Amino acid sequence: MGSDQKVTRCRLQVAGCILWVIVFLFSCKAENTIQSGDLRLWYKQPAIVWEEALPVGNGRLGAMIFGDPTHERLQLNEESLWAGSKINNNNSKALSALPELQKELFNSHYKYALKLAEENFMGTPPNIRSYQPFGDLFIDYEWKTKPENYHRELNLKTGIASSSFMADGKHFIEEVFVSAPDNKMIIHIKSSDGGLINVSFRLTREKDAVVKAVDNNTLHLTGQILDAEDVKTGPGGKHMRFAGELRVFTSEGTTTAENDILKVKNSEDITASFTSSTDYNINLLDFDRSIDPDAKCKSILDSSDKRNISELKQRHLSEYQNLFNRVSLSFGNDSLAFQPTDERLVAMRKGARDNGLIALYFQYGRYLLMSSSRSPGVLPANLQGIWNKDMNAPWNSDFHTNINLQMNYWPAEVCNLSETSIPLVSFLEKLTVPGSETAKEMYGTEGWTIHHLTDPFGRTGVADGVWGITPMDGPWMTFPVYEHYLFTGDTSFLRNKAYPLMKGSAEFVLGFLIESPEGYLVTNPSHSPENNFKDNGEISALTYAATTDIEIVAALFNNCIEASDILGTDKEFAEKLKIAVKRLPPVKINSKGVIQEWIKDFEETEPGHRHMSHLLGLYPLSQFTPETPELYNASRATIKRRLSFGGGHTGWSRAWIINLFARLQDGESAYENLLQLLRKSTLNNLFDNHPPFQIDGNFGGTAGIAEMLIQSHNGIIRLLPALPKEWSDGEVKGLCTRGGFMIDLKWDKCKLKVAKIYTKKGGSASLLYNGQEQQLSLRAGEEKILNF
Repeated sequence: MGSDQKVTRCRLQVAGCILWVIVFLFSCKAENTIQSGDLRLWYKQPAIVWEEALPVGNGRLGAMIFGDPTHERLQLNEESLWAGSKINNNNSKALSALPELQKELFNSHYKYALKLAEENFMGTPPNIRSYQPFGDLFIDYEWKTKPENYHRELNLKTGIASSSFMADGKHFIEEVFVSAPDNKMIIHIKSSDGGLINVSFRLTREKDAVVKAVDNNTLHLTGQILDAEDVKTGPGGKHMRFAGELRVFTSEGTTTAENDILKVKNSEDITASFTSSTDYNINLLDFDRSIDPDAKCKSILDSSDKRNISELKQRHLSEYQNLFNRVSLSFGNDSLAFQPTDERLVAMRKGARDNGLIALYFQYGRYLLMSSSRSPGVLPANLQGIWNKDMNAPWNSDFHTNINLQMNYWPAEVCNLSETSIPLVSFLEKLTVPGSETAKEMYGTEGWTIHHLTDPFGRTGVADGVWGITPMDGPWMTFPVYEHYLFTGDTSFLRNKAYPLMKGSAEFVLGFLIESPEGYLVTNPSHSPENNFKDNGEISALTYAATTDIEIVAALFNNCIEASDILGTDKEFAEKLKIAVKRLPPVKINSKGVIQEWIKDFEETEPGHRHMSHLLGLYPLSQFTPETPELYNASRATIKRRLSFGGGHTGWSRAWIINLFARLQDGESAYENLLQLLRKSTLNNLFDNHPPFQIDGNFGGTAGIAEMLIQSHNGIIRLLPALPKEWSDGEVKGLCTRGGFMIDLKWDKCKLKVAKIYTKKGGSASLLYNGQEQQLSLRAGEEKILNF
């Protein structure tokens, strides 16, 4: 070999080494730039299945991002796209059969009572149809070489999901976010070093839709749900109409339409916008044929088309971060932030403890609530928030009102996201119309109620069988509404929104209560959600005065009495409620030393049942406290008994247990159950696993972490009431309390060092820490710093 050849070969080897170093540095870059407190879910590989994809949303639109650098999939949702139609499903025979049913339950004739209930109280039809996915957006890349040095993440501080990789020797990044200000999803694909992108965009839907390219930059998807006739779910026919529009723009290169697919050639920078809509009208709780979904999509995209990607991103960040950045949580340096999220979770399943992942999980719950329940959305977060891939979703992805919908909003106020409660409140206001029909037609009362589930069409009759006979679920749904007032102190909201809802619910209950053989005012029929008991060899779900009902009625009446006093109104009505409260049966402790779940000390058929409704008085209500030691201690025994028989086996149930132990000021037990929630009921993308995916566990888990750090009920604000030893050092900022206070806490070696308290409206508070109580009075806008 000649000298020139040797020089050339040497140069090539050096160049190869340099290229290898560049590639290696790039592969390390993503991991090395992730720092403690960055709040990123991140992975070294694309999602293979839906449960690994990353969610984005703006309250109305949602998408699950798979991050595949070759065949990308964005699974799409729009909050109001439901099968079914509006129908009154109240059973017309219920009212005439009610006296006999009540008599049989008072006499413990459970088999006959069950027969009466099945024949006269089941909904007509008995079931609802499902929330449906909008479809999928596929992005098919054309690379000469296989993508490598891959990184995928969801940045909670920005609400942006991204994937980055090397292909054809160049660096590329794909970013996706759903903008609330511009009411659309934005996909931005670019090369940072001059790489050219060749890619195709296509929209698909499993059924009931057609896709058409209307020009070289635009795809339309239009459709209408065609439901088959079904005696169980309702009439068939052409129901919800929907549409979606995708627009793709490039700074250079070409965009063409071929066979209803948009193809981009030789571009360094691509911005795509997508939105969808339906003809749903929440004011009607029905579809509205005067609404043109296609025109709505066009109007949304036309209004923001002239904004470049920088402006779109800035508008998104300004709105998003105004909400998200209100709260921060740290347990010290997150030394494991450099590990992918799924690997951290695997380590936890093997027994590791990871406080950094817990802080991330806490903020993820706040992110999910923001993303599935805020304007421009008009519906509350459903069983899956806003994310669903199935035409027939688990439990129809409905609004489940016997714990799940309530749990969705447990973190809303304490975690400084009051705005997320507004869609729930507005939806409940609309439900009072069909709910009033249910109250009158089924129970012969004034006011309104709903049973254990509903849908966007406002079905409020009984669904899903006998266990759907839960007329106290309407009253139960008033609690998050009143909580919004208690945390904000907004008397205008109380007067115009909360109190009318609560009063209507209380009117129903007053008319529904009946005197029992023992002389109490009780609910009948009654049911401890989804649980059964055995009495004299007979198994039943129905009884009278289940403990959860009594707790709900007492809380509703006392809330109404309090609100009446604050507003200076309805004194006579409040007096009626005071008299009725005194006639309710007491909550009892049974022969096993636990809170008695039913009116009598019945035998449990499932001691480890997932529902713990008789503990509502402990959390989220505040009827069992250290000031009621017998019930408080019996609550602890109740939880331990449930757990000893395998309770907490679903994600949301385990999340509830965290909150219950927090209220008992048992930080160690709350922490251990938080670990179990992550180890046994959390998917790799940190979604809660019922199983399958159900989002209430995420929201309950986030609320539980907050409850361990701060509590505010019965006029006392408790600081670090359930702090576990594992959280020896930490800092939280921006948590809210009843009474309208916002509080920052910093602690070291499990001892509180600094508390900063702020209030917009002014007020007084009683602060309790480590057994020491002090009074605090602040003027509007005043801030107080306390050192311990």
